[in-house]
Amino acid sequence: MRPAAPLAELARIVQAALTEDLGERGDVTTEAIVPPGSQLQAVIRSRESGRIAGTDAIALTLAQFGEPVSASVVTPDGADVDPGDVVASLDGSARTLLSAERVMLNLIGRLSGIATATAAVVCAVAGTGAAIKDTRKTTPGLRMLEKYAVAVGGGVNHRFGLYDAVLIKDNHIAAAGSVAGAVSRVRARWGDTFPVQVEVDTLVQLEEALAAAVDAVLLDNMAPEELRRAVGIARGRCHLEASGGITLANVRAVAETGVDSISLGWLTHSARSLDLGLDVG
Repeated sequence: MRPAAPLAELARIVQAALTEDLGERGDVTTEAIVPPGSQLQAVIRSRESGRIAGTDAIALTLAQFGEPVSASVVTPDGADVDPGDVVASLDGSARTLLSAERVMLNLIGRLSGIATATAAVVCAVAGTGAAIKDTRKTTPGLRMLEKYAVAVGGGVNHRFGLYDAVLIKDNHIAAAGSVAGAVSRVRARWGDTFPVQVEVDTLVQLEEALAAAVDAVLLDNMAPEELRRAVGIARGRCHLEASGGITLANVRAVAETGVDSISLGWLTHSARSLDLGLDVG
């Protein structure tokens, strides 16, 4: 079952994108060339293979214009496309279609690119038991949508912000003086409100985190052999997450070490948009 799209957030982004694109004057080119009431039929078509996400942006964008366009989504979120496949069919106002085109394609292309990248990684680790997670390395203002796209691609959402989970990182450890000190301060402040995860980059720190009975450890920038040793040391006492320096080429080797999950910042900060186009006629 695919996750539910965050419609309120998507509507907010659509409105902001249209304000950015149309400014105070609107689409001056289309207004000059296309008479009011002119009609067009068009399709949104994929130029390449991938996984679709963000199709709710179509109706939300078209609804912001005065002249109506009917839209029928042919390839819903979570479905895969090949080059030439139709994502949606559109019929109605030529002015609306031409003015809405770029906002629709930008949003669907961006989210579909993230979903496509995530699906490729999920496929690469199939059968290992390792979950693929995102991070907070998202486009400012688009986090909820980009994390939705990761979920559409078969990934798992990590924390959404600093407010909903504890992750003690290296600078926190430096501020507290030790892993144990950082964990103790978190528990003194929050008790059992949040599970506690600690980022470590050595096996010594892993031992310290295990001694502090943390819920999860993020193993940062460890080679596969070191990850295997970490799995052996932990012996299932906490969730182990690998992160740092992991690519599509080496992710299966990381997954086969026995870690529980793998987090990848590039799923959201570097995924290439899926190539989509609006074809008229």
